[in-house]
Amino acid sequence: MIIVSRFRIVSTILICLLGLIFALPSVINQKSFDKLPSFLQHTVNLGLELRGGSHIQLEVDIKSVEKEHQEGILDEARKQLRKQNIRYGRISIQETEKGLSIVLSLKNEQDISVVRKILSKIEKELEISEQGLNVTATISKAFLENFAKRIVDESIEVIRHRIDETGTKEPTILRQGNDRITVQLPGVEDPAEIKRLLGKTAILTFHGVDEELESIPVKNGAHVHLPSKPGVMYLPEEKGDGLIIYVPIKKQISLTGKSLVDAQMNIDPQSGLPCVSIKFDSIEGTRKIAELSAKYLHKQFAMVLDGKVLSAPVFQAVLNNGSAQITGSFTMQEATELALLLRAGSLPAPLNVVEERSVGPSLGADSISDGKNATIFAFCLVSIFMILSYGIFGFFSVISLSCNITLLFAGLTLLGATLTLPGIAGIALTIGMAVDSNVLIYERIREEVRAGIRATHAIARGYKMAMMTILDSNLTTLVGSIVLYEFGSGPIKGFAVTLALGTVISLFTTFSLTKSIIAIWMKRSKNKEIVV
Repeated sequence: MIIVSRFRIVSTILICLLGLIFALPSVINQKSFDKLPSFLQHTVNLGLELRGGSHIQLEVDIKSVEKEHQEGILDEARKQLRKQNIRYGRISIQETEKGLSIVLSLKNEQDISVVRKILSKIEKELEISEQGLNVTATISKAFLENFAKRIVDESIEVIRHRIDETGTKEPTILRQGNDRITVQLPGVEDPAEIKRLLGKTAILTFHGVDEELESIPVKNGAHVHLPSKPGVMYLPEEKGDGLIIYVPIKKQISLTGKSLVDAQMNIDPQSGLPCVSIKFDSIEGTRKIAELSAKYLHKQFAMVLDGKVLSAPVFQAVLNNGSAQITGSFTMQEATELALLLRAGSLPAPLNVVEERSVGPSLGADSISDGKNATIFAFCLVSIFMILSYGIFGFFSVISLSCNITLLFAGLTLLGATLTLPGIAGIALTIGMAVDSNVLIYERIREEVRAGIRATHAIARGYKMAMMTILDSNLTTLVGSIVLYEFGSGPIKGFAVTLALGTVISLFTTFSLTKSIIAIWMKRSKNKEIVV
């Protein structure tokens, strides 16, 4: 006998009704959608190829970060050489056969072993060689490969934070090769603003201003000779109306923006102009900004962002509470954008846009139309086959299949998943897989009936004997979709999500919905051996 409890029947019906309710917002018009309660105002997110949007490919400038890392080693090496009173002719970064290397010319051969120890202590991953009095130090390839991977991974996370801050839904951000990142933004027709945000490294640093040198004003890009002094560099501060002031700041970084925990756009109460209020972390950042403000009290200091001076004010008081304010000739938009960049974090390397294209909504509409037609065609063919092959039981399968598709869209909506073009292919595949379980059960029932077993017992045995086969086949499909999701990217993940969700739902519709419908039908047929 086939036994289906009343609780299972009621719960199955409720789940199907809830699925219909949550799937409905994805198919109704905008006017009806706006009338729905807030908890129902969610639809299936459409991917780039369906909704239209922007595709941007970025190249991470890893070479510049490698050079910056080498320069850090170079500066530290100079300090240590002076401490050890080691005489040398020159020390510089040069391009060698092994790549960027630090090349040092010594005066005394006896100092080579000491220099090797100094360089090894500064950076363990240096490969050091000498030829005569010249010492060459190159970072190992293994370290550079891991270094590049880490830089790209960090860049992806910062890009994700920045895009999330703009409110863009369901962006696709993927690694492409060794040093490229692909960004897909569904619904963003003009990528110029996003591209501008992604291209900024937003590295905020704090420097002391050299008091022995004067700032140099330059009007309308006029040529100017900037004095040279070791440990000092001139950086531009834009004042508006074509006026740029070159400020002599110390190269040594006193504090970085990595200690920031918050940044917000505000209005400066004194000037009435937009500004950015920043707050440092409660321990290290607060201590450092307090020390910096005490050291440069009543002295000028500079806040530098991406090689430009944001502001070079004078510390009027010691900042003991970990808060500060960045002022300058900001517009509201510039101040808001700067706050966003600082909150999202600094990019570890500059990004260069190497490819940019837009996908029009009309192309997406064509893809949706083609995908919808393919799904409807697959549904109709499968329905005709099932009804012709299995009669009334085939009709029950068609009902179950309709609920399967409804629950699938409801699941995509609740999960906030993105429907891509391969995802539509996954739905079409799910239609075939959903009835596959029913075919196995019905064929088993036929075998039992041919063996002379009564129909009611044949149905029960059909479900029982086919269960393990169905579970095994669906489990392997589920494992495959999990692997695709874990190791795939972009559209492949969309296919994996719909396939996995469809597989789980098909198990529910097969063993709960279709079985309940058959049990109810058998009861209505006055068959007393059916216990419901």
